This record gives sequence, C-alpha cells and structure tokens, in this order.
Amino acid sequence: MKPIKVIVAGPRGKMGSAALRMIQQSDNLQLVGCIDRKFDGQIVKDLDGLPDFEAKIYEDPEVCLNEVEADVLIDLTTPEFGYKHTKLALENGVRPVVGTTGFTKEQLNELTEMAENKRIGAVIAPNFAIGAVLMMQFSKWAAKHFPDVEIIERHHDQKLDAPSGTAVKTAELIQEEREAKHQGHPDEKETMKGARGADSEGLKIHSVRLPGLVAHQEVMFGGSGETLTIKHDSINRDSFMTGVKLSVERVMEMDILAYGLENLLD
Repeated sequence: MKPIKVIVAGPRGKMGSAALRMIQQSDNLQLVGCIDRKFDGQIVKDLDGLPDFEAKIYEDPEVCLNEVEADVLIDLTTPEFGYKHTKLALENGVRPVVGTTGFTKEQLNELTEMAENKRIGAVIAPNFAIGAVLMMQFSKWAAKHFPDVEIIERHHDQKLDAPSGTAVKTAELIQEEREAKHQGHPDEKETMKGARGADSEGLKIHSVRLPGLVAHQEVMFGGSGETLTIKHDSINRDSFMTGVKLSVERVMEMDILAYGLENLLD
C-alpha cells in the first residue's frame, strides 16, 4: 500500500512540529514538502528542533503545490493563511486537512462549494482532539434538557481568534437543539462592558487567554436545583494528532468538505 504523501503548512509552529512528529511515527504517511514564511529552499532536517526529514521548504505555497506531488495538505497556521492555503490546495487537486479556526461563514461556504464541484475531500476541524469532539456532542445532547447554558473557553495567550473555533462550533451544535432565549435577569445590566461575554442567540461565551494554557473548555448548564458541567482539557498538543491522522486517512476516501471531526467518527 502506497503511503499518503503529505505537505505541512506551518512546520515550525507548536502544532506543525507536532504534526511532523506524528508523520515520522506513522508507517502510512510520507512528508513530501513544507510551507513556511522563512527558509525557502532549505531542508526540514537542517532546522533546529524539527524531525529528520529530507523534504524541502517552500515560502510560496503556489510553487510548492505546483512542484510537489502530494495527496494531502495539513494546514495548522492562521485564519488568513489557512484560507489561502485551503483554496490553493483545492485548486491543485490536493486534499486539505485544516486545523486553523477563524474562517468566516462566507469562506466556509466558498470552500465547501469548491470541494463539491471538484469532488475533492476536505476536512476543516475547529478541534482535532477526540475528547473535545465528544464534549461538543455531549453538549448538544444536554441542550435538549438544559436550555440555559454558558461556555467558558481557555487558551494560550498566542491564540489569535476569540472566541475559539471550538466554542463557536459548540454553540452552533447547541443551537440546533435550543431555541434562542435571553438568559439571566431581564433587567440585567453590565457595569463593565463585556462582563457577560459574547452573545450567540442568548448563549454567553467567555474567552480566557493566559500563558501556560493549551486548550480547555467548559460548557455549563443550569437547571432547577442543579448544574451540569461538561469539560475537556488538552494537556499538550499531542492530544490533537490522533484526529489529524484520522482526518488525513479518511479525507482520501471523501469527495466533499466536512466541517468538524464528528463527521468522521462512527
């Protein structure tokens, strides 16, 4: 069986370097190139802290996708570059697996349509941790019985988007089961702007950014005389790699874009 040929965008980031280590430990994956904003033309193994790969680094993603024969592009960069890379991958017949969050609904709709028209599989996942996906699904189920809910998400202080893609996705899933409603006292007033967090159809989302954190989320439900908290913690970035590997393998069998890892789980 031929290995799946993979390009990684953002290899020097914490998520990107974890993806390289995952590929190194996988018998069925082969790194064939990297996209990075520095070190054009250099070899991955020559950079400090990266695994021993012979793959070439490209600053220009279009050149990379034109020169390198690849099956899958793993993108773990930023919303701006993630969107550009995903679009370029689809245009070049390469299946994107994207862990970058912060895409707009318009961008997701455009990429979904591109994948469908080209009949190319794609995966965009707000969170690749299996436990986080289960947390979101459990929250959707709980929302049938507990319509009063708030989300508290906590991430490292280098994260660019707030609220997180996981929190937004969780809210969307909850809203499939919960009608929009105002929570709290009807005359509630913020004495300091933003104290009650972001509002999504009455559901409040609170974002915490601190050094030392990785990725954490609590979904808190309140009912008569009881509360329910569904919580997930990623202790390190290896927690995401099981989902990344699963997505790379499954995207080879797909011909549409899947938004959310839950679409790949049985």
